[in-house]
Amino acid sequence: MNPHRQKKLSIILFVAAGLSVTVGLILYAMSQNINLFYTPTQVAQGEVRAGQRIRIGGMVKEGSVVSANDSLQVRFETTDYVHAVPIEYEGILPDLFREGQGIVAEGSVDSSGVFHASRVLAKHDENYMSQEVKVALDAAGVNTDNHPSSLILPES
Repeated sequence: MNPHRQKKLSIILFVAAGLSVTVGLILYAMSQNINLFYTPTQVAQGEVRAGQRIRIGGMVKEGSVVSANDSLQVRFETTDYVHAVPIEYEGILPDLFREGQGIVAEGSVDSSGVFHASRVLAKHDENYMSQEVKVALDAAGVNTDNHPSSLILPES
């Protein structure tokens, strides 16, 4: 092979290898920060492995909010009106957090099925519902056209 062509080929191979390594490292770093969205039904059915960082969204179940008197720890349940998942959170909840409202929580599920939230996000006005929560509730057969807080839980 011509020395000139051999030099060009080696430069092309070096650049391709460098790009491959760069893309691989970027994809690895991104995979560590991806938080997939799950519904309470998917979590309750065991689709999430313990310790996996995810986002879970649904409505705060009426009567489920319990706050500790001596700390910022709060425990509540989120539901898609099919299943409910208990959530534990330590910190200051958003001002708009209340029972019957849509939330999205980020964190992980432990082996007993309790979701430990590192962050809780609440809707930002009375007519807003996260698209992910809306899709999850629609899939559960809940009418989300009305105001989210006016939704009534089906009788058990």
